[in-house]
Parts: sequence; structure tokens; C-alpha cells
Amino acid sequence: MGLLLRNQAKKRLAFRTGLVLLLFFTNPFLSNEAWLAWEPEAVLMKDVPTYDAGIVLTGVTEVNKSPHDRVHYQEGAERILDAIQLYKMGKLKKIIISGGSGAIKDVERTEASNLQQTALYASVPAADILLEERSRNTRENAQFTKELLQTQPQLRKLLLITSAFHMRRAQGCFEKVGLKPDTFPVDFQTHDRSFHLDDLLIPNPEALQQWSKLIHEWVGYVTYKLLGYS
Repeated sequence: MGLLLRNQAKKRLAFRTGLVLLLFFTNPFLSNEAWLAWEPEAVLMKDVPTYDAGIVLTGVTEVNKSPHDRVHYQEGAERILDAIQLYKMGKLKKIIISGGSGAIKDVERTEASNLQQTALYASVPAADILLEERSRNTRENAQFTKELLQTQPQLRKLLLITSAFHMRRAQGCFEKVGLKPDTFPVDFQTHDRSFHLDDLLIPNPEALQQWSKLIHEWVGYVTYKLLGYS
């Protein structure tokens, strides 16, 4: 706006506003505070009771990356890693992995099968892993997982496992279809509150990226609410 406006007063105001916005959105302290307000609190693993199944949501692997003899993780590998740990601790009897692929073109493997591979390598028995491979988004995760659970009536007590920033939307979708799982948020984007000068005063481009990710999730959350998905 400062480059386009001709009025000098408005031009100066635009440049000053842009500078203030840049300093705000690149401030690590403010970014972390926003995330702390959005993400639910962590649950201690020792306090998790025993569940019939943990439902792990996908969206954390790259299905179009070669070679396909391994799993290419992006952020959020804790979704399956923490589920495996809970299983090993005896907190989960089964692991349900929900997610096909959001890609338009055909893929080599679904995301659910990618996470299954990691669980199998961690010595989780194949009989204790159930896959839902049709869903393309969070709403369908809930819908198709419910259909899967209708074939497994013994699985009643459920634990939903997904990234902390995604948990509000995911929980809403599962409750919308009539499932009432407890929640176990993972993959936290925050760190403990810090008043160090580096966080308070020095701009960081990573803070801008964190704001972008958070605003994206806010838009998704509101959109799902407006469409009645959650």
C-alpha cells in the first residue's frame, strides 16, 4: 500500500503499519503465546488408562516421495510414535490408523499403510493394527472410522491421537458422528513460556511461519463449524 498510495500521509501510515505487523508476526514470544492458548494441555503417559483402541490420524507422511521402501515423514511423526509407546506400555490394546491420501493422483501407498509400516517395524503385531484407508480429510477420518468400528463392537473405549493444533477440529468431527473418544494430543508446536531477550525482542522468520500454520488451522476449524462437519 505504501508503494501504491500517492498521498504522503497515507503512504507513511501504510509503511509504519506494515513495519508494526512485521514485528508482531515475527516475534517468537507472541507466536508461542498464541500457540499455547490454542493447543490443549499435554497428558502424561503414566496417567493414561487402558483403552480398547487408539485412533491415530494421518497427514504426516509424503506419499509421492520415492523410494517407496521407506516412510518419508514430514512433521507429526509423534502421532504414530506416541501411539506405539502407549501400546508398548499396555495403555492401548489395538491401534487404528485412519487416512488414505488427500492427493488427487494415484499414490503408491496410503498414509495409513505408511504408519502401519512404522508400527510393524516397532514390533506391534499386525493383528493389533486396524487400517482405515479411504478418508481424505478429517471429516472422513471420523465417518469411515465409525464404519470400521461398527465391525469391531468389542472396541468401545477409544483414545484419539493427533497433533495438538489439530485436536479441536478432529475431536469435533468424531463427536459429530457420534463417537466420544478421549483425547491424547501430540506433536506440540510450543515450548515452555520464555522471557529470554531473544524471544522477546529479536524477530525470527520461523515465528511468521508458525502464525501461517496456526491461521490455516483456525480457518479450517471455522470452516468445519460453518459446514456442520464438527
